[in-house]
Amino acid sequence: MSERALRRRRIVTGAFVVLGAIVLGTLLRLEQGSTAFVVMSLVLAGVWTVGAFASGPIYLGRITVKDMEVRPIVQPLLIGAALAGVFVLGALVVREIGPLADQIRNVLGFASEGYLPVLVVVTAVNGVAEELFFRGAAYAAISKYPVAWTTVAYTIATAATGNVMLAFAAILLGVITGLQRRASGGILAPILTHCTWSLTMLLALPAIFGV
Repeated sequence: MSERALRRRRIVTGAFVVLGAIVLGTLLRLEQGSTAFVVMSLVLAGVWTVGAFASGPIYLGRITVKDMEVRPIVQPLLIGAALAGVFVLGALVVREIGPLADQIRNVLGFASEGYLPVLVVVTAVNGVAEELFFRGAAYAAISKYPVAWTTVAYTIATAATGNVMLAFAAILLGVITGLQRRASGGILAPILTHCTWSLTMLLALPAIFGV
């Protein structure tokens, strides 16, 4: 990437970080589960998506399997499922810890108030949008330690919700998807892992926490 293209990507990415922060601030003031909340969640996803493509080219990426270059599909799905399994086991422990359990129930309260098909769509769309921006545009805009810095940025954005458990999840997810981005050179693997994990959590956690 030329110095000019890198500078442009950094400027555009920085501008959309600010815009995304503004939209996120508005989103957090809305009632969870309300129509306005769902709409603003999709608006935020739109901001991340537009910002990703406006910053420059976004690539799907490839990995080497048996001396062949292929799109990463099966491995990211398995990694997402394995990560979800770890979180499910962790949830069985966390539900016995009052303050932490309450943090998760606050998130699941939103899930219990909406229609499941709508929540599935919102969850998937946001997962794709976040990976397009953080592991796509932001990753490409950072020259040194992109895995670490995009994880920090993603965690800060998530921590703005004030939910400790979501921020903790963002750290683990950010590191794993960042490493996938580095290994494959694209955003397909991070997207598949993120969506597999988040959709599994959406369906599994309410049963574990009795929401």
